[in-house]
Amino acid sequence: MKRRNFIGSIAAGSTVLSSTSIVTGGGIVESHSKIEKSKASLKADVVIAGGGLGGCAAALGALRNNLKVILLEETDWIGGQLSQQGVPPDEHQWIETHGATQLYRDFRQAVRQYYKRNYPLTESAKGREYLNPGDGSVSRLCHEPRVTVAVLTDMLASYISSGKLTLLLEHKVVSAQVTGNKVASVDAIDKKDGKGITLNAPYFVDATELGDLLPLTGTEFVTGTESKSETKELHAPEKGNPGNNQAFTVCFAVDYQPGEDHVIQRPAEYDFWKNFIPKMNPAWSGKLLDLSYSNPKTLEPKQLGFHPEGISTGDKLNLWNYRKIISKDNFLPGTYNGDITIVNWPQNDYFLGDLVGANEKEFKKHFERGKQLSLSLLYWLQTEAPRPDGGKGWPGIRLRKDVMGTEDGLAKYPYVRESRRIKAVFTIKEEHVGAANRALITGKESGNTAAEFYDSVGIGYYHIDLHPSTGGDNYIDFASLPFQIPLGALLPVRMENVLPANKNIGTTHITNGCYRLHPVEWSIGEAVGLLVKYASEKKVLPRVVRENKELLKEFQEFVRREGIETEWR
Repeated sequence: MKRRNFIGSIAAGSTVLSSTSIVTGGGIVESHSKIEKSKASLKADVVIAGGGLGGCAAALGALRNNLKVILLEETDWIGGQLSQQGVPPDEHQWIETHGATQLYRDFRQAVRQYYKRNYPLTESAKGREYLNPGDGSVSRLCHEPRVTVAVLTDMLASYISSGKLTLLLEHKVVSAQVTGNKVASVDAIDKKDGKGITLNAPYFVDATELGDLLPLTGTEFVTGTESKSETKELHAPEKGNPGNNQAFTVCFAVDYQPGEDHVIQRPAEYDFWKNFIPKMNPAWSGKLLDLSYSNPKTLEPKQLGFHPEGISTGDKLNLWNYRKIISKDNFLPGTYNGDITIVNWPQNDYFLGDLVGANEKEFKKHFERGKQLSLSLLYWLQTEAPRPDGGKGWPGIRLRKDVMGTEDGLAKYPYVRESRRIKAVFTIKEEHVGAANRALITGKESGNTAAEFYDSVGIGYYHIDLHPSTGGDNYIDFASLPFQIPLGALLPVRMENVLPANKNIGTTHITNGCYRLHPVEWSIGEAVGLLVKYASEKKVLPRVVRENKELLKEFQEFVRREGIETEWR
């Protein structure tokens, strides 16, 4: 038998759709390709589409409560933002002690232990309780994407061995069978050979990066910006635009080898990107490929620094140090010739096309153009970036293809900041979490807290950080308050067995800016995994858990016992 890329038993005789079908609440309306017969079919207690942080957390929450899980991942790496997208964790200042789930902190500790166990660290680094392998300034735990994959794989290993978890790498859901308000099954394809598989379960979790299951299952959703008249949010535009979504970024890793020449072939679109001036409102500071950009908070021109040996650039942020994932000084002499850093900077944010709602052809086009932008930035750094000595370019900057695990050296998947969002039972708005908006509501100039949600199933914090958008908005960046995650934002208005576990919860375009980061996505996913367990055990719909006061109280006690904080302390 030919070896397939999934683990688990296979049943015979199921019918699979080989491409996406248009689905409404009443079922399949139209299919864009003929039905083919497949022998592959699997069943579990819950199917989770998307192996990012939310998907893995949802799986772990369900698995440790003895549910059987099928977890699909479109790429060959689990870990989402931290791995396939190459983004070190964006976290709040209290992350080491509170403000995240215990399981997320266990994951972080396991990353540190992985380095201490497997790498030749200096004695100083080995003895550091809060080791930061890269000493990057963006995070207290800047580390390599591959380490995320290794640690998450270890966390899932026993469940795979016991048969409780079926992990389908390089698989994508392409259609769904829906009856009324429930999904009966979904069909996925193996991206390597195009073969189909039908997945059956009482519950389906959308942990994809773009909310892919929502249109396939007929789950109501929104995209882009809402108008001020719709949400009454302080920072909302006067006119909404469903096609106005944040930029995505194609990240890559580099190191620096002084005296060597690692200049890449001139990218095909280099002339375009070298001269590209973003058309933003308010205006951008100049060319995109420059060390000047718009200050996210004030939108005034701001200078950045750059030196690939980590040398101080005065009062300017040295971009090299910002997302540095390996600091050679943390390792024994001779281990690394130089530091390794991730390039996820203002200069490679791509906003000339929208991935949210894009078809396969459009997705590929914009992903490729995003890659051209990132390669153009690399070539510019190697050949034209200003040096402190008055020269131009750093030819010793080397693209580290091995770090991202790809032939072209670029991330396996775009770093996505915005997704389709469910129309939820409850929508989180700026009035609930925005510092200035809360001040207007309370009438207090200071001492405000975020809204208290009676149905809280988690907590998180990040400032509201919206990157330049496909609709021409410049940065929207302002203070938020430590917030709760309300259960109502995880419940679709109509569908009964579809749940979100990524950036697709019930936020607005504005509040997505603080609910979209790594530890919050994890908290959302873990809460959803526990919700599936609780609702299944009680034999009630997830929405009934929120509607029934006794059930809600019991569920909140359950998640707290499982290590999820529901209030800030």
